[in-house]
Amino acid sequence: MSTALIVGITGQDGSYLAEFLLRRGYTVHGIVRRSSSFNTGRIEHLYHDPHAGGVPLTLHYGDLQDGSVLRRIIASTQPDEIYNLGAQSHVKVSYEEPEYTLDVTGLGVARLLEAVRDHTAQGHPVKLYQAGSSEMFGSTPPPQNEKSPLHPRSPYAVAKAAAHWQCVNYREAYGLFICNGILFNHESPRRGETFVTRKITRALTRISLGLEQRLHLGNLDARRDWGFAGEYVEAMWLMLQQSRPDDYVIGTGESYSVRDFLDAAAEYLNIKWDKYVSIDPRYFRPAEVDFLQADITKARECFGWQTKVGFRELVRMMVDSDLAFARREQTLIDAGHQVHLSSASHA
Repeated sequence: MSTALIVGITGQDGSYLAEFLLRRGYTVHGIVRRSSSFNTGRIEHLYHDPHAGGVPLTLHYGDLQDGSVLRRIIASTQPDEIYNLGAQSHVKVSYEEPEYTLDVTGLGVARLLEAVRDHTAQGHPVKLYQAGSSEMFGSTPPPQNEKSPLHPRSPYAVAKAAAHWQCVNYREAYGLFICNGILFNHESPRRGETFVTRKITRALTRISLGLEQRLHLGNLDARRDWGFAGEYVEAMWLMLQQSRPDDYVIGTGESYSVRDFLDAAAEYLNIKWDKYVSIDPRYFRPAEVDFLQADITKARECFGWQTKVGFRELVRMMVDSDLAFARREQTLIDAGHQVHLSSASHA
């Protein structure tokens, strides 16, 4: 039985990865940040009372800002594989909190790499997956692959690029098994509500039921390669099953604009989005990333990577989930309960 440690297990990708590894018989450990409120909603269905015994999923408090805790967790869990999915991952927020973003998303990887290097030097080899981002390509013309130059256009992308090259350096300098997965945009019903795809499906489903009136967005012409996060975690795992470590671009190979996403969601709901959407300059990036599209040739040739969930299926999956959520809100309102409607459509 293999043991995996997931940094960032409470996020979208972390929850899908935990499910995937548990299905394969792994013992899974996850690192979560301490919070005054519970932030484990995405993995609540996986977690069991540790007093019950035989629990395949164990959570540990830790943070990429604390290298000593990372060392202690790695030493106590003895993982065969580590998946670093932890980051301050919101591009817009990275402009508002650049120092924090660079510390967690960039320097945090250096702390983790040092912990892995020390652990390996003590006779405990471990494989590491580092979550890269297509945002690192920035203004590099599409399609982008592993040999495309990096031109980051946000503090988040700069931090991810720094982490990427740190991993390459540690792999070459110390012979560590480290893979950079350069994943293009991947979405799901578990996506955070302030990310544009979920912001759209959350708002349009509420609008369709009369629970909301306006959706505020920025650049509708930005193009992204959007896939289903639940599939992409398998690619992370496959990278670590190869005979040698390497870097891989993961995506669908197709690109759609934010406007295309709006069209697909509104069409599925049978509404006209132009009646409800306002363009707000506050949501334009200081330095825009116009066009991202993955060239997945290497991953397809090395381990047969190919997506199964298409763009429209992904949009419908997210709309169906948020529509069910909005209907539950409507039921509570009709029963006389007060329901707090989040401000994701204005974030």
